Amino acid sequence: MARPVLTGSRIRQYRIDKGLRQAELARECGISPSYLNLIEHNRRKIGGALLNNVAGALGVNTATLSEGAGAALTEALDAVAGGFAEPGADIERSEDFAGRFPGWARLVTQQHARVSELERLVETLNDRLTHDPFLSASLHNVLSTVTAIRSTSGILATGDEIEAAWQARFHRNIYEDSQRLAEATEALVGYLDVGGDTDRVLSLPLDELEAWLSDQDWRIDALETDNDTAASDIVAQAGSVFSSSAARALATAFLERYRADARALPLGPFEEAVLAGERDPMRLSARFSTDLPRAMRRLSTLPARFFKGGFPPGLVICDGSGTLAFRKPVRGFAPPRFGAACAVWPLFQALHRPLTPVRTDVALVGQDDVRFQTWSIATSDYVAGFERPPVVESTMLLMPVLASVGEEDAPYQVGTSCRVCAIRDCPARREPSILNVSEPAPKFG
Repeated sequence: MARPVLTGSRIRQYRIDKGLRQAELARECGISPSYLNLIEHNRRKIGGALLNNVAGALGVNTATLSEGAGAALTEALDAVAGGFAEPGADIERSEDFAGRFPGWARLVTQQHARVSELERLVETLNDRLTHDPFLSASLHNVLSTVTAIRSTSGILATGDEIEAAWQARFHRNIYEDSQRLAEATEALVGYLDVGGDTDRVLSLPLDELEAWLSDQDWRIDALETDNDTAASDIVAQAGSVFSSSAARALATAFLERYRADARALPLGPFEEAVLAGERDPMRLSARFSTDLPRAMRRLSTLPARFFKGGFPPGLVICDGSGTLAFRKPVRGFAPPRFGAACAVWPLFQALHRPLTPVRTDVALVGQDDVRFQTWSIATSDYVAGFERPPVVESTMLLMPVLASVGEEDAPYQVGTSCRVCAIRDCPARREPSILNVSEPAPKFG
């Protein structure tokens, strides 16, 4: 919302742009230069006929002076300031800055957007470099091959007499190892050289499933229109998308659960309920007489048009060990692909309170323009019988909500993982963050 106290700043800026002196504009509007000076420095309010006279003299619309042409820009500056504010910063003067220097204000917001993008890129690359099993195995393969070549060439370089048969064998070994090294290096470079599309580099069965689901917009139309379609047929139709038997098995298990969800919550009635304004998964589960995790999973399959602002919800599922078993990212919140996630997520808090729903608002550190309404619950299933440990699963639905400027009831902040989290003095920190060199070491005991 624009703040009318800055109408004077806009008047002053337009007057200067037109090359008018205060005395000239004051005379044309029928007021004294001293009174105009007070208005321009926001010490006197202006409205009604006088505002219309000033707007006419400056050749602009009255709304341009009273409301400002940069309300969105001011809100963007407020969001930037909210993430980097230091004690004593003039946050309340963001609209003054936007009104006086709109070009610089746009530059600040563009830089903030670029910094946020680079932070997400660093987060993704750090996640891969630290935890990616494919990368670790590839580097190990390269080092092993280099060691073998070095060892063989070292024998040949001694100058000792070597039988012709052994010499030929050593030469053949060097040639074969060199070929293997070239292939491994080429594959590694191809894996790393992915530009900005780092999220689509696949190395695990879960990555293949989630990439395929993303291409389907997280919705399986075949199971919505014909619930009797075999899951194996859908996987077979995907072709080479699933490169391993593990990925195909994972996809089949996911589709079987999807089928059960679609049968319990038919698409037509479910969409009607959501379009009517019902987006609380607890009330939806009660309305359709089903369990809460199923209603949360079903909500995550609906497209953007069903939700305010066009932002569909995200979904994260973990098992009893805390390992992420499913990740549907949402605007401003991308769960880590390889490393351990933030321990203070409501997803993990629900693990400590099985069968107790946890409703919490959170914000991702450094991204104050959006907050998330979250619903979480941990359930257990004794699929192997009462004499065996239960299978525990925790589900968290994230509904993005654009934050309002000046909102005071800010939710508590979370990160994605410790290594790229900027929250200082977090009691749940496992390791120092690469973003805070002064971050104290994690405490144990």
